[in-house]
Amino acid sequence: MSQRIVNDFSITVGTVNGSGSSTANTTILRALFKMGIPVSGKNLFPSNIQGLPTWYTIRLSKDGFTARRAEQEIVVAMNPASFARDQASVSPGGVLFYDEGIRQPITRDDIVAYPMPVKEIVRKDPSIPSNLRDLIANMVYVGVLAQMLGIELDKIYQALSFHFKGKQKPIDMNFNTVKAAAEWAAASLEKKDPYFVEPMDKTNGLIMADGNTAAALGAIYGGVQFAAWYPITPASSLAEALNEYLPMLRKTADGRQTYAVVQAEDELAAIGMAIGAGWAGLRAMTSTSGPGLSLMTEFVGLAYYTEVPVVIWDVQRVGPSTGLPTRTMQGDLTFVNFIGHGDTQSIILLPASINECFEFGWRAFDIAERLQTPVFVLSDLDLGMNQWMGEPFRYPDVPMDRGKILWEEDLEKLKGNWARYLDVDGDGIPWRTVPGNRHPASAYFLRGTGHDEYARYSEEPQVWERMINRLKKKYETARQYLPLPQIEEHGNRIGIVAYGSSEPAVREARHLLQVEHQLATDFLRLRAIPFHREVGEFIARHEVVYVVDVNRDGQMKQLLSVEYPELAARLRSIACVDGLPPTARWIVDSLIEQEVKHESTIAR
Repeated sequence: MSQRIVNDFSITVGTVNGSGSSTANTTILRALFKMGIPVSGKNLFPSNIQGLPTWYTIRLSKDGFTARRAEQEIVVAMNPASFARDQASVSPGGVLFYDEGIRQPITRDDIVAYPMPVKEIVRKDPSIPSNLRDLIANMVYVGVLAQMLGIELDKIYQALSFHFKGKQKPIDMNFNTVKAAAEWAAASLEKKDPYFVEPMDKTNGLIMADGNTAAALGAIYGGVQFAAWYPITPASSLAEALNEYLPMLRKTADGRQTYAVVQAEDELAAIGMAIGAGWAGLRAMTSTSGPGLSLMTEFVGLAYYTEVPVVIWDVQRVGPSTGLPTRTMQGDLTFVNFIGHGDTQSIILLPASINECFEFGWRAFDIAERLQTPVFVLSDLDLGMNQWMGEPFRYPDVPMDRGKILWEEDLEKLKGNWARYLDVDGDGIPWRTVPGNRHPASAYFLRGTGHDEYARYSEEPQVWERMINRLKKKYETARQYLPLPQIEEHGNRIGIVAYGSSEPAVREARHLLQVEHQLATDFLRLRAIPFHREVGEFIARHEVVYVVDVNRDGQMKQLLSVEYPELAARLRSIACVDGLPPTARWIVDSLIEQEVKHESTIAR
């Protein structure tokens, strides 16, 4: 056996979609997390219901890196249809665990292969009902990995208890299979590989969650009162999380619900309902992905022009068209930025972690109501549906910002003299009332056609010009309410700009650039659009700035070039478009390749 490799490798499990492997995979992930080892989990699954190959990769990193890696040191092969591919994917010197019922040859002599008698171990337990054997069979590789790598069984038990919410019968049934498989491995397998896990303390005080659940909890703590949605991958689990947690967290003392969640008949109905609720004074939201957002476009324009607050979560996937529904992308950026027809501009939040999904979950409502406009939160499949480590979520420590609302006493002081679309404060944001206000002067007529400051119908050119320019002023005002970019700067020649779920890969890439190429870089992570002043200043201070996008055309680079045309020559694109989260290695190789080309051009 070569030198021990501890807490620094990846485990990939190849199974069949719909086979129930999710419980086994998340059990391993949570057990390692409970051992104090930094981990991340990524699910690569097909867009059909069941039957096709699926893979789940767990990365262990003693240094705390959580981005995807292309290397797969340990592969568990449970699917005959993908066995050859799984065997080929093992890194040289790696390990293949496989169901011995798969009658296919081991064709590599540069890896260690361990067979597992999956069916035999499951059949020995008479307490497992025959209709559950195929599901419980996945626990065999959990037990074998536990024995061969050193995963603590008590942590596996805790993970199962969490998954099954303390229900003893399924906990015991699954754990008994884990123990039986571990005992078999101890008696039957000789350790020939260098991979081990050992307890650490690097997850103390942390939690593990997916971004969609974090977003739903943030929305709940931000006072969401109405949500309408239509099922679409990968956004459905956000609304499902609202349905799971709202009954626990948002009931009055006498048991009354203080919210409504409606599954609409389509995306048009969902956004229409949410806008109606926002107009009525409720904190309202919807969640969708790219195709659904396309259908919502006209309604979004209505909310923009009539100045109705609403929050729209776009959990992005690969397009265009149906595209790859179960792959990740940042491909909706320019679409959302310019969504609608005519002169529209969008407020966009860009979370990069489960903590920011939670924070933006509540903050988006504050921003939407303060600015009286739709607010988009652009997440993606990788962030939304995969498991990430993070700090415990913190209850909002600022008062709820309802924005400029005139209540009865306010209108009485004004003697009813107000105008719905009049800018009285110079910030582009008018005052509004909401239905239920009993003052007779509170009413106004909401219309998506041309209107003046008093909400009266108008097609006069000068009136239209005043109104559309005021909306532009409101967009400029928005910056003071949006989260600032995060900047790490030390006067280096090269800057990197990224946003969203690519941040973990960029952080690791910067480490590799320093260690392998002695190339130090500065970093700016965007968190909102419109851009803050600091963004242009960061670009101006660097000779070259690489902009990392998870889309084909480098959409963020495009937007930065439009915003800062005088600095556009400094911007270079690193764009990933294969539907998978970018790896640090890919970012490093792409950046170095461009640096070499640039130096060659100068030399010529």
